Amino acid sequence: MEFSKRKWRMLRLAGDQRNASYPHCLQFYLQPPSENISLIEFENLAIDRVKLLKSVENLGVSYVKGTEQYQSKLESELRKLKFSYRENLEDEYEPRRRDHISHFILRLAYCQSEELRRWFIQQEMDLLRFRFSILPKDKIQDFLKDSQLQFEAISDEEKTLREQEIIASSPNFSGSKLVLESIYKIPFADALDLFRGRKVYLEDGFAYVPLKDIVAIILNEFRAKLSKALALTARSLPAVQSDERLQPLLNHLSHSYTGQDYSTQGNVGKISLDQIDLLSTKSFPPCMRQLHKALRENHHLRHGGRMQYGLFLKGIGLTLEQALQFWKQEFIKGKMDPDKFDKGYSYNIRHSFGKEGKRTDYTPFSCLKIILSNPPSQGDYHGCPFRHSDPELLKQKLQSYKISPGGISQILDLAKGTHYQVACQKYFEMIHNVDDCGFSLNHPNQFFCESQRILNGGKDIKKEPIQPETPQPKPSIQKTKDASSALASLNSSLEMDMEGLEDYFSEDS
Repeated sequence: MEFSKRKWRMLRLAGDQRNASYPHCLQFYLQPPSENISLIEFENLAIDRVKLLKSVENLGVSYVKGTEQYQSKLESELRKLKFSYRENLEDEYEPRRRDHISHFILRLAYCQSEELRRWFIQQEMDLLRFRFSILPKDKIQDFLKDSQLQFEAISDEEKTLREQEIIASSPNFSGSKLVLESIYKIPFADALDLFRGRKVYLEDGFAYVPLKDIVAIILNEFRAKLSKALALTARSLPAVQSDERLQPLLNHLSHSYTGQDYSTQGNVGKISLDQIDLLSTKSFPPCMRQLHKALRENHHLRHGGRMQYGLFLKGIGLTLEQALQFWKQEFIKGKMDPDKFDKGYSYNIRHSFGKEGKRTDYTPFSCLKIILSNPPSQGDYHGCPFRHSDPELLKQKLQSYKISPGGISQILDLAKGTHYQVACQKYFEMIHNVDDCGFSLNHPNQFFCESQRILNGGKDIKKEPIQPETPQPKPSIQKTKDASSALASLNSSLEMDMEGLEDYFSEDS
């Protein structure tokens, strides 16, 4: 009996030590894992982490982040993939261990280019934001300390002493809210964004920040640390790539799951030049619609516009010969000498098709790339209208596209809240007269493909080759596709992709 008690105490101690390794359901990933794992587990953890981050990305496009629907869907995905998500759950060691190791595996895969790093950082930040939002208040201080953040919650006495100053410095903050809200004393340098916006109370080199505002500061710290860590990982990558077992595995991960690249394979020659004007009003996303309109009106686009629009046209099926003809015809209308076009512009078009220079076959820009890189300046027409356009100008554009006043208000509110892809998705639903488009929008060419499927008989066209009598589907057909079916469809397609990856791994194992 005594032996049983002693054995139970030893097991309990071992469990406590294991739990001490991961005290919270979220972390800054400051220390890399040190244990040995098999290649099979390495593979499984990598695949599950990519599934999780893809779900984070797609849910962020389909729903406004932080809403009840977004929170419940993401929690369901975390539970399904067996990653940590809440405090005070029993037997959390294994989910937290999986979370820790899988994060560092994907660092190896996604440190290899700026675009990969940007995508990885964004999804990890959204995941941390979600986990922090459901972290119990009594655990926040411990988490901040474990993350090496010098943020300390002040006492009720200190809060009362500075009550008026904090309320005056924090927008939409009242005395009743202050009683319930934790206030954190943090170094002034960590709250520069709030200081610039005059949204924080400063005293003796410290900022007094309400809990609702500290999330942005924590995310900025996380972004900075992760960005630096990825740069260091990239420097060490040659040592990892020398391992023949890991190099193909990591390359396959990084190239396969940041989304479809919408290259021209299977689409070449499907679009004629005569169709482009009509397609621009029916199936182009606003970013490409405005580029096409500017090109037709000015007979010229600057380099950023030519790259963004040219690769989009390539992705929907224009051949190299068609592209050369299309751009040359338009530029000549602007009184450009044909010889000047052949010498100065045709090379760039051939280069984008992989026929010149390094022979790189460039792919169309994703929404993320358009939103985050190369913002337009005066005289430019590229970029994302929801991100880069003045609200009044965006309103005028939407009015010219015959969007209803109520729809315009919804879209403007989403754009104002920085939900640019959700705003574009809402635009898609309105011009196609559907209540739910049934997909998560993350690429202009995806917008075009989904539009064509609807206009050519609905999203089940592949399953039912016989075209319906009416080419335009009734809205009720689309209404049945709610967000849950969209997520199920996403998971189904992702599972198919993962099966290919698993086959690939098993061949090398």
